Amino acid sequence: MALMDFIKKQFIDVIHWTEEGDEVLAWRYPMQDFEIQYGAQLTVRDSQMAVFVNEGQVADVFGPGLYKLTTQTLPLLTNLKNWDKLFESPFKSEVYFFSTRLRLDRKWGTPNPITIRDKDFGMVRMRAFGIYSYRLSDPGRFHKEISGTREEYRVDDLDGQLRNLTIATMTDLFGESGVPFIDMAANQVEFSKAMQEKLLPVFARYGLELDAFAVQNVSLPEELQKILDTRIGMNMIGDLGRYTQYQVANAIPLAAQNEGGLAGIGAGLGAGVGVGQAMAGAMAQAMAPTAPTAPTAPFAPAPAPAAPLGADDVVATLEKLHGLVAKGILTQAEFDAKKAELLGKLV
Repeated sequence: MALMDFIKKQFIDVIHWTEEGDEVLAWRYPMQDFEIQYGAQLTVRDSQMAVFVNEGQVADVFGPGLYKLTTQTLPLLTNLKNWDKLFESPFKSEVYFFSTRLRLDRKWGTPNPITIRDKDFGMVRMRAFGIYSYRLSDPGRFHKEISGTREEYRVDDLDGQLRNLTIATMTDLFGESGVPFIDMAANQVEFSKAMQEKLLPVFARYGLELDAFAVQNVSLPEELQKILDTRIGMNMIGDLGRYTQYQVANAIPLAAQNEGGLAGIGAGLGAGVGVGQAMAGAMAQAMAPTAPTAPTAPFAPAPAPAAPLGADDVVATLEKLHGLVAKGILTQAEFDAKKAELLGKLV
């Protein structure tokens, strides 16, 4: 009985792979020194492919289906060995199975900020992360380039390489496109599409097909983000003169509803306008180019500057006009026009 068991174990006549878990990409059928019986059955399930290797050379690749291993089903191997179709000796070869299922939710990211050249900010350091999905599409190429003769090759064994390739490709993409960081961060969908197109040939080189690629976040390190926030805040303030005028215009209707009317806030309003005028004047003086002083006539008196219209005068006038509106003497449109005219003289 033991002798019969020994003989049966020397020839493999059924070859198949039942995947356990979802982390194995490639698996070598455990034949050791056994031989594959001529006419043996090879079962390749859906989401699998098999590679028949003879003496280190890929002889044939099988997709899903049931195969009977003969010289008719292995024409490439027959040509390699110069066998004729009557040869019926056992095969002393290897069979590798490959999982072609879609690998979802594979994460990528920059463990450390990468330095890029940005046309708005110069040299900046940025971070990015996201997810991608892929599948094994060319088992012959994957066997030659990646997995080789290993008994098992897992998804985790490949993640580090794919992540580093992604980061390198992203750095190149920023350098080639010249798109500012602000625009890239605000258009992550377009950024994802550009990254996927650039990564397709990179994945194909290893027998992989990139199914989807998503950029979930693009950001700057904390210290650079604070500088960007400050710059955005200054851009939002804009021209100080217009900003002050806008504040005054919004304050007048509210003041008219308070006790004391417009006169009650005249002093505070005047102080606010004065500060705004002083700041705007100082900035304009600092930014203006220095011009040579023209000589003046020895006896020509300097023209007297026009007396500026004070904030208190404007407030008093507006209060009177507001009373005329209440009495029906002025229309609201006339009052609004006069108010705009007077406010325009403040700055």
